[in-house]
Amino acid sequence: MTVESALESYGISGPEIIRNPSPAELYELALRHEPGTRLTRRGALVALSGEKTGRSPSDKRIVDEPESTDDVWWGPVNVKLDAQSFVINRERAVDWLTTRPRLFVIDAYAGWDPKYQIKVRVVCARVYHALFMHNMLIRPTPEQLKDFGEPDYVILNGGQFPANRHTAGMSSKTSVDLSLANKELVILGTQYAGEMKKGIFTVMHYLMPKIGVLSMHCSATTADSGDTSILFGLSGTGKTTLSADPKRTLIGDDEHCWSDDGVFNIEGGCYAKMIDLAPESEPDIYQCLRFGAVLENVVLNEDRTVDYHDTSITQNTRGSYPIEYMEQARTPCVGGHPNNVIFLTCDAFGVLPPVSKLTPEQAMYHFISGYTAKVAGTEMGITDPVATFSPCFGGPFLVWHPAKYAELLAEKTRTHGANVWLVNTGWSGGPHGVGDRMKLSITRAIIDAIHDGTLAQANFADEPFFGLAIPDAVNGVPSDVLDPKKTWSEPSAYDAKAKKLAGLFIDNFRTYESGASDAVVQAGPKL
Repeated sequence: MTVESALESYGISGPEIIRNPSPAELYELALRHEPGTRLTRRGALVALSGEKTGRSPSDKRIVDEPESTDDVWWGPVNVKLDAQSFVINRERAVDWLTTRPRLFVIDAYAGWDPKYQIKVRVVCARVYHALFMHNMLIRPTPEQLKDFGEPDYVILNGGQFPANRHTAGMSSKTSVDLSLANKELVILGTQYAGEMKKGIFTVMHYLMPKIGVLSMHCSATTADSGDTSILFGLSGTGKTTLSADPKRTLIGDDEHCWSDDGVFNIEGGCYAKMIDLAPESEPDIYQCLRFGAVLENVVLNEDRTVDYHDTSITQNTRGSYPIEYMEQARTPCVGGHPNNVIFLTCDAFGVLPPVSKLTPEQAMYHFISGYTAKVAGTEMGITDPVATFSPCFGGPFLVWHPAKYAELLAEKTRTHGANVWLVNTGWSGGPHGVGDRMKLSITRAIIDAIHDGTLAQANFADEPFFGLAIPDAVNGVPSDVLDPKKTWSEPSAYDAKAKKLAGLFIDNFRTYESGASDAVVQAGPKL
């Protein structure tokens, strides 16, 4: 079946179809047909996403279907959509796509391990969306493209056209709808490219646990010795920055799976935050922003250099580039079983230590809790850091109940003897607005000590509120930084804030107590 006839089977006919074009061809088309598209001095394509400059999680929907209804963790994360409303939204997207003069089809893969890989087809009208998914999915060879066949999942991106607010189940003119039975993702009312990336991540979050593979919102690196490490963390905690480690090889910066054979990256590219990017502090990422990369919602100076400090469009400026642009990237993007599992958290209260070693029970508690702070601009409507709990450090993308993922993590860390660490990249010396953000050099020194094995050999003392094991020394880290209470000018103020945060943890975990063992519940903070 040709691509044209395949699109006709979706109800799309008429437009010129451009399948898997090269970045050079996409550049030409973008400059010719998309107003506002520009090039940086280093050759990256600059595009604007319109009104929506971040994800719209409250507009995400999963179709309630007999085949999957008992698997899905229904609630505020996975909002039910009836099948008829999906049909209406799908037809709305298809009708709009049919009116375009040209459409782009990107056929590519998600998942570097062939055993678990899925075939993805993206149908879109915006040039930058095509280049974005060319970067973010795993690009097929000419031979693979020739024999690609039918995709496993299809994205129908009609994001330039709004949803009808009067359609049952709609909360706005934006809707991102996933049908697991139809194996389709339909996008309306948002041109933010990250919705496509996270839509496929949601698909993998459903498919992989069903077969005993842990899908994870994490970065992964490996060393020449074969030592593999994974770093969990929501956007803004430093996951992408810390995974760009010149001492290690990058497996991936955001989405991975842990199977019986080891770790594999889901994606073929990286999607990094651009806010305040500087070649001095993040040279590995900076050098990737060249021809073939997409810069989203950044501001250009007159000389075509990028003003990475300008947030006049959004604080959530982003850059997308193929993973092989990273000089230390490992392809194929696979690794062995992790020796270290690191939970990154951005503690806006300034309470948690910069690093602590977790017991197996604490690891499950903190994984299910997923405490961090949302960083301004990552989602629509967020302007200041907000303390939040996101189960498994990726709540917006979970499909199963968090306990499903926690049980898989417990099984795999126990089987393979991985150490689990909690690393705070947030505030020290006081809460946000009083204290200072943890220096990147301190966090890098901590990560180095985890990877070289010296931190595991340290002496540890328990802090009183969370029972966390704090090391007495870390190479390259001032000793007075390790105990957070000692960094505050008023110890009593620290105690009050720690009690407040502990109470928030306890209140949040009540949602999950029924699915957790007594040992895991008792591993939380004490008041």
